[in-house]
Amino acid sequence: MLTNFILLFLLSGLPYYLYLEKNKKLSYEKIFFLSAFLVASGMALLALSHQEVSIVVVIVVFITSLISLYKANKTTNLYKLSYYILFFNAPMLLMFELKASILYGISLLFTLVGLYLMGKYYERHYGSANYQPVTGITLVTPYAGFFLTIYLTSLALYPPFPNALFFFNAILSSDTSLLWYLIVLVIFFGNFLIAVRVMAKTVFGKPNHNVHYIDLSTKEKTIHYTMFLILLILSILGFQEVLS
Repeated sequence: MLTNFILLFLLSGLPYYLYLEKNKKLSYEKIFFLSAFLVASGMALLALSHQEVSIVVVIVVFITSLISLYKANKTTNLYKLSYYILFFNAPMLLMFELKASILYGISLLFTLVGLYLMGKYYERHYGSANYQPVTGITLVTPYAGFFLTIYLTSLALYPPFPNALFFFNAILSSDTSLLWYLIVLVIFFGNFLIAVRVMAKTVFGKPNHNVHYIDLSTKEKTIHYTMFLILLILSILGFQEVLS
């Protein structure tokens, strides 16, 4: 009973909706890392407890994930988008078999850290992590567009990115029910629609040597290439899971 209550607290996003959203003292950045810590703690508890999760917990987490889906499709702030997507995907950590759940959660967290770092880039160069107000040729930055596209494509559950591989492999290895089918379909199409919406409202383009671009710094490129490499390694693990 206690384990189920703790999982509900860690994975539902309720601490955010009941307190953090109304608390103006914490920045969006701090909320993202706190949310990631809560979800990672929930994953650790799942791995250690080996206890069957109550259907009530699953339903409540799913309901709050629908709220997160609504908010994710309303925001243009990359920080907020990161933790809304995290809350939205939380039901998968409860619905999948343990190993598949942990792998999917790790892949999701790395992808969202990448999205968060793109929010840092937007804020530093354009004054805000909101991507929609940034228009015109200054946004046509080849590396920024490339990495943002990678993270959004990974979130949209396109193979060969690890999010998709772990997601589909988990489907093959999990016990199913009517509620399971409902949640899996909502999460799959929800992730796709969130990513497509952001892509459609973000300006991309090819570099023009006659234009001065405010692109990613060498340090930022190194960090994002490292994130990309981690996603590739996770993809290899995902392929191994599919083939095993």
